[in-house]
This record gives sequence, structure tokens and C-alpha cells, in this order.
Amino acid sequence: MTKPTDQTSARGLSRRHILKATAGTAAVLAAARLNFPAGAFAQGAGPEVKGAKLGFIALSDAGPLFVAKDKGFFAKHGMPDVDVQKQASWGTTRDNLVLGSEGNGIDGAHILTPMPYLISSGKVTQNNQPTPMYILARLNLDSQCISVAKEYADLKLGVDTAPFKAALEKKKASGKSIKAAMTFPGGTHDLWLRYWLAAGGIDPDKDIETIVVPPPQMVANMKVGTMDCFCVGEPWNLQLIHQGIGYTAVNTGEIWNKHPEKSLGMRAAWVDKYPNAAKAILMAVMEAQQWSDKAENKQELATIMGKRQWMNCPVEDVYDRTAGKFDYGIPGKVVENSPHIMKYWRDHASYPFQSHDLWFMTEDIRWGKYEPGFDSKALIAKVNREDLWRDAAKTLGVAASDIPASKSRGKETFFDGKVFDPENPTAYLKSLSIKRADV
Repeated sequence: MTKPTDQTSARGLSRRHILKATAGTAAVLAAARLNFPAGAFAQGAGPEVKGAKLGFIALSDAGPLFVAKDKGFFAKHGMPDVDVQKQASWGTTRDNLVLGSEGNGIDGAHILTPMPYLISSGKVTQNNQPTPMYILARLNLDSQCISVAKEYADLKLGVDTAPFKAALEKKKASGKSIKAAMTFPGGTHDLWLRYWLAAGGIDPDKDIETIVVPPPQMVANMKVGTMDCFCVGEPWNLQLIHQGIGYTAVNTGEIWNKHPEKSLGMRAAWVDKYPNAAKAILMAVMEAQQWSDKAENKQELATIMGKRQWMNCPVEDVYDRTAGKFDYGIPGKVVENSPHIMKYWRDHASYPFQSHDLWFMTEDIRWGKYEPGFDSKALIAKVNREDLWRDAAKTLGVAASDIPASKSRGKETFFDGKVFDPENPTAYLKSLSIKRADV
């Protein structure tokens, strides 16, 4: 038997070692791709944790969170244990954000855009204690609605509330109370309702009583005559029509076309502690927004949103408006392919323009939530983390055309001709006749 030469032996050992090492490396890389997608492993920056607790209210603008969970986008980005939890009201959402998950609360939420500012400044928290918040993304544009009770059917109300003013004065004179419901003081629904009323000469603080009602309870409350009108997101406006209790007066996109609505808000402390996990959540939500905006996915989106764990309502109360068909509940007023359909991604829907946050803060100054001299821009610089959105977009490979060049969308024009210039919010405030702020 010929003894192998040292050279042959070394060559054989090298080959075996190489094959073994290659197999091991491939396994490691495969595991890395599974646990750290989107190139995170290559950058040495996978999520620090596997999950987070995110709150939501049963509204269609929380759709991207439902989709990110149901379609596996959170898991795809290394966050399989994200827990998306239903909240009873926006007040509950606020309280749970203040607690944080360490206090048996939540780390972030689908939230009314003004709320992270109201919470960060301590304006709506117990003992006015600030809880710093970040806005990571906008979740949607447009498609909230203002609905009115059936007793005003003859008025066929739209953007003009002057006829409503006369009807309310007559009702008030008869000794009956008149109420307008919204979902959280200083929140988006409160501001759309106030803008609509005030534009027609109705003072929302003096001529009508505004009350707080959680979104899922709006229809039941109008059914028993608790309020004359309300502002909320879907599916509750369409459900109101399906139950024959009232009709849609206006889609909020008619008040301000392509207006910002909800945001993805998170506790600043959580994002600062787990920056890679926060980025992973953000990327998952952005992908879910892209998916949700595609026409071919609207039926599946409506089906997902109607599920028991999410909005818990019939798909027929969700689908039409999700797909862009708006039956206002007024004979002959049906809009196919509405330009005011809810936008999750198109028209830069996901990017959190700082100029939009400035409008919300200016309106909250208008109605007395902040003092007139409040430094809105300084707070926006802390809360609005559009820089994190841009970083996530870059990692996702978002097209340059989908990434705004500026933090401002510029001047905004409302249905009544008022113009908001983010370079001069005081001029906008001065142009408004009904307000609490002394400017």
C-alpha cells in the first residue's frame, strides 16, 4: 500500500476543511438573512429586541399595522413578536403610552397626529408631566368624515355649514341641547369638526357643545340621539348610513385636500434605547402602506380590517370607501373613484412633513390648547423624526420620487380660501375670525 505523500494529505485535508467551512458559513449567512433582513446583518445592526407593543383604535387608517402583522412584514424585518393591541379610546392610548410596556402599557401606537405633541408637552397628561414622543411616519392622508343625524336630512349638508347654523339656533331656542362629537380634544377629528363649523359661522365652544366619544361608539351614540353630528374615521361613517341613522356631510379631504391624518408615534425612550428595532418597525409599516395602497389589494385589505381582532365589523361597512366609492347617504350623491380616498403611500402619504405638524399645532393654539407664544417649531424639531423615515426609506430602496426633497410641503389652501403658510403661521391665525387665541 502506497503511503500518501505529505503534499497529497495536505491537499485532501484542505479540501475537506474548505467544504466544511463553506457549509458552516452558508448556514450562518442563511440564519443571518432570516433574522436580520434588509441588509441589516451586513451592516451589523439587527433589531436589539424581537418585539414591541403597539396600540391601535378600530379605524381603517390603522390598516397598515393590521397588514404588517397579518402579512408578516414585522417578522420579515426581524420583529416577529410585535404585539398590536386594541385600545378602548384615545385617552386609553395616551395613558398606556405614558406607562410604557415596562409599566404594562404600550411602546407606540397608531395615533392622532397632534397627540404626540400634546403628550410630549404634558398638555394632556396627569399632573402635566411630559412623556417625550417621536413621530416616525404618517400613516395616511384624507378620508375622515363628518356625519350628521338623520333629522337634518332635508338640509343635505356639505362643506357649507351656514344652513346648519340656522337649524341649530332653532333647535337651541326650543330648549334642546345640541352636541358635536369628536374623539379627543385637540386631536385631528376635533380640528376638522371645528374648522368645518367655524367656517360657517358656528362657534364650536359657544354655539354647540363638543363631547368626546371613542370611534367605535359613535354610531350607537347617534342612534340614541346623543349628538347632532360627529367627526370620525371609517368604518363608522358608512356604518351609520347602512343603519339608516344619518349621512355623510363631508369627507375631510374636501376641507383640506390631501391632508395628513394619523401617525405612527412611539415613546422617545424606547426608540432611543432600541434604534434598530424602531427602524425595523418603521420599515415593516412602510412596506404595509405600499401594499395597502395597491388597487388589487383593496378587497383583501377590507377583509383584513374587518376581522374580529382588528375593527370587528362587516366587510361591507369597510370595502366601498376603502376602494374609493363614497355614497354620502344623500339621494343622488354617490362619488365613484373619489379623489379623497384614503391614501396610505401615494402622494407622499407616509412621509411626516414638519409643515403639517405646524398646522396642527397652530390650530391647537387657535383653540387654546397651547398659549399663543408657544414655540411650536422647537417642539416639532424634537418630536418629528423625519430623519428616521428617510433612513428607513433608503434602506428599503424607496424610489427617489417617493422621498420628498423638503421637510415642508409649502402653502396649504383650504376649501374656504384660507391659506396656511408654514413660514408665517401667525398670519394664518390672524385671518381666522372664530378663535380663542389672542393674536
